[in-house]
Amino acid sequence: MAFPRAAGVLLHPTSLPSPGGIGDLGPDAHRFVEWMAGVGLRLWQVLPLGPTGYGDSPYQCFSAFAGNPLLIHVPGFGVSAPTITDAAHVDFATVIPAKRAALDAWLDALPYDTTIRAFVEQESQWLPDYALFMAIKGAQGGAAWTEWPRELADRQPDALTTARRTLQTEMQRCYKEQFVFHSQLRALREQCATYGIQLMGDVPIYVAHDSADVWAHRELFQLHPDGSLIVQAGVPPDYFSATGQLWGNPLYTWQYMEDNDFRWWTARMRAAFRQFDVVRLDHFRGFAAYWEVPGDADTAVNGRWVDGPGQSLFDALTRALGPLPIIAEDLGLITPDVAALRDACGFPGMAILQFAFAGESSEFLPHRFVRNLVVYTGTHDNDTTMGWWQSTGGDSTRALDEVMEEKARALRYLGVDTTADAAPEMHWTLMRAAMASVANTVLVPMQDVLGLGNDARMNMPGRTSGNWSFRFTWEQLTADITTRLRDLVRTYER
Repeated sequence: MAFPRAAGVLLHPTSLPSPGGIGDLGPDAHRFVEWMAGVGLRLWQVLPLGPTGYGDSPYQCFSAFAGNPLLIHVPGFGVSAPTITDAAHVDFATVIPAKRAALDAWLDALPYDTTIRAFVEQESQWLPDYALFMAIKGAQGGAAWTEWPRELADRQPDALTTARRTLQTEMQRCYKEQFVFHSQLRALREQCATYGIQLMGDVPIYVAHDSADVWAHRELFQLHPDGSLIVQAGVPPDYFSATGQLWGNPLYTWQYMEDNDFRWWTARMRAAFRQFDVVRLDHFRGFAAYWEVPGDADTAVNGRWVDGPGQSLFDALTRALGPLPIIAEDLGLITPDVAALRDACGFPGMAILQFAFAGESSEFLPHRFVRNLVVYTGTHDNDTTMGWWQSTGGDSTRALDEVMEEKARALRYLGVDTTADAAPEMHWTLMRAAMASVANTVLVPMQDVLGLGNDARMNMPGRTSGNWSFRFTWEQLTADITTRLRDLVRTYER
């Protein structure tokens, strides 16, 4: 489906300056919506909002349906805890136990009433399994489900009946938690709608191995009888890594899913469209063909390409859900079959301006854009624009002369005056190039709006720790920045 000409911001809620050391869905999120409306921005893109597990990554969640309890606004939390409130980055090791304790105390005082019971019934496709999964995980010291006693890992009926009885309190707390999360998210989306802003979500193609989805639906995934991976997801060697990326996610049994009319995927996307106006579908190329790596591999080098579900999946989703407001994340090694699938579905793809100047024939140069396209200065996986511009290539596999050639091409293409005394404000230059382009949609990471450097980078692919922690402060969002951004949006009719 076609998207109107508009601009927006990429900002995960954890990055908001809420009290307690981590952003949430409360007053600061609503204040951010008001700021966006004042600038004229019409899209707010977030990263996946699921309950994070390994490495605090929103792309490795315990559920494809549940919300992250860390994003719940707990009244009063953090107001009297300056050691975590004043942090420029999320200190997950400190924040998680503090917020979990405050959240549990608040939820324990919340009655388990008919409204919450109705919510549980409405979400019965996933919520009871998720609540039981998290309750058992807690009782097992946080162990992955493949390490639980076999009768629980294998979901033997008698064992599950016993677990539901003994862990009833924990399950009800989880029900209340998810009710509050989804209520707060719904209120935020309603406020966005009031201001003419669309909330844009992010759906990863894969789910985490240690998740309620895999535990409850093992038939949907390629697993050994003990639950271990037969094969796993990843990508071959690329710009980010010479050995590829090994993700560790289980791969789907696509034929089984197709034989069942993709019911699980339909339920997943129906839930996503109840939360968001638009969805970015991560790793879109995997629906055409995906990189399959042996389950016990140490790197992603020795994999192979396997055909994905292709058009049949999106035909099934359209039959069930109607027109699909989806943006296809089509970065990386994009072959003609991927482009053909994207175009047949009518989904806009993505262009990254930071990648535009690596060579003379880059598809990401603005004069090559089409209207049905989403342009970013960078994404959560890139360095910030100023971090990229100030880099000498020391943190990559590229030589210094290669980096300098790239910068010279950028200066020449963008018409930057190199005789000026001040260093180029490359974040503003790239934002202007994106806004001025023919592409219908422009999205800018908040770090680039603020002109922040490498310290504000959200994620470095392949790095196992130190990611996802960026936060901004209201003081950084100056009147000058707001005015300049508003002028760009108005000038280029966004």
